[in-house]
Amino acid sequence: MLLTRAQMQHVEQETFARGITADVLMEGVGAKLARFVMQFFPRPGLLVCYAGKGHNAGDAFVAARHLSAAGWRVLVRTPFSRDEFAPLTRDKFDLLRAAVLTSPFRPSTPQDGPLVQLDALVGLGARGELQHPLASLAVEMNTLRREADAKTVAVDFPSGLDPETGVPGEPCVEADFTATAGFAKTGLVADAAINHTGRLGVLDSPDFIKPDHGNHAELLTAPLLRKAWPPRLYDTNKGMCGRVMLMAGSRGTLGAAHLCCAGAVKGGAGLVSLAALPDDYELLATTMLPEVMVRPFTHLTDALALPVDAMAIGPGLGTAHAARTLRVVREAACPSVIDADALTIIAHAGLKHLDSVKGPRLLTPHPGEMQRLLAGKQIGDRAKTAEEFAARHPVTLLLKGSRTVIAEKGRALRYNTTGNPGMATGGMGDVLTGICAALLGQGADTYWAASIGAWVSGRAAEIAVTRGGASVESLTPTDVLSHLGRAFESLRAGDF
Repeated sequence: MLLTRAQMQHVEQETFARGITADVLMEGVGAKLARFVMQFFPRPGLLVCYAGKGHNAGDAFVAARHLSAAGWRVLVRTPFSRDEFAPLTRDKFDLLRAAVLTSPFRPSTPQDGPLVQLDALVGLGARGELQHPLASLAVEMNTLRREADAKTVAVDFPSGLDPETGVPGEPCVEADFTATAGFAKTGLVADAAINHTGRLGVLDSPDFIKPDHGNHAELLTAPLLRKAWPPRLYDTNKGMCGRVMLMAGSRGTLGAAHLCCAGAVKGGAGLVSLAALPDDYELLATTMLPEVMVRPFTHLTDALALPVDAMAIGPGLGTAHAARTLRVVREAACPSVIDADALTIIAHAGLKHLDSVKGPRLLTPHPGEMQRLLAGKQIGDRAKTAEEFAARHPVTLLLKGSRTVIAEKGRALRYNTTGNPGMATGGMGDVLTGICAALLGQGADTYWAASIGAWVSGRAAEIAVTRGGASVESLTPTDVLSHLGRAFESLRAGDF
């Protein structure tokens, strides 16, 4: 659920009215904030708290206290004296016992461990653009991020960003991560906000009352997703985990088939088959993963006669067999992922082909493919575009991007939270298609397969960077595949 500023303030008031104290909330949020930081920075380093004087700073001080106990060095950068802090914030500051910086922070070189900045300059009640002296601290944080490799974690929302509209002021903190308390705020998912919010996480708490109002759109979180993905029964066999048929790859684009198949295998499918036409069979059969059965077909439509639980159609497939590809898209009775070249074929042939499909369909376009589906129309607002498309056609739409959006008629719009800029490279979508097909084969519907698939693929990319030695520049689809197991474990653990 996404809340406006006023709605979140109402939630806090109702929570206090039911006997929960601000101190209890602050301790709970601060402890989760510390856990959030440690998830992405497992090695202790230097934490600098950029603090205002309100309760937002109190949350940061609680987190800093927990991080200090875990081996982090902590400094506080604030323009305010202790006596200017709100009373509860002052109490948390006193418990922290950290040194206070009264002049601009200058890191030593080389830095031992990560340098992390907590942005806790303003809280939800702040309005308008940042003013001196807080504006200069926002600029200081942004400078350290660019010049000293500091990573910025915004507490609740980045200072200078309108929490309702997502419009950044001048200046506005550029956060790598935003950990928002209780419920996500509407502005955090706005297209205009993304380069200021970075990776989103929700610091949920059972102490907050659940509102009966608000935007029913959702952020994808592990606690939400694991409810729909229970552990496997001990007597599970491969026949219970789905027979998945992939139509991917052709001469010149064999890599797409490999990555898609690997995604299906690593995504948990019981049996994975790859459809191969005569011209491509030898190349595919001799280079494919040993876990994949390469099936020779005279025509792609031959696969319609086989008993399969899920299909994926399109990655690297080419457009030479457009008519038969369209027929498979329309006539396959099983749930199917439609991606890449299959989307291009549909865009050229007309969206009417989506309106007569015989089984559930999950479309996974990147922005360029989405624009083709819209006949060249500019996407504009991504969430609105996805919702309108899903309202017109009987499909689930996963619109890929740095904040992937999932839409289906009659169900809550969803925003993915995981991933990093390293995923902006060829082949990531092929992996996602394979994962989603595997999830369909295991019984997830298209809406949940899209949700879980987007989350775990993004989480695998994060783990590859935080724990696997990759960087956002070096990250590859193979890295994502290698860390997919840990991503599923992270989902089951309820990580951020």
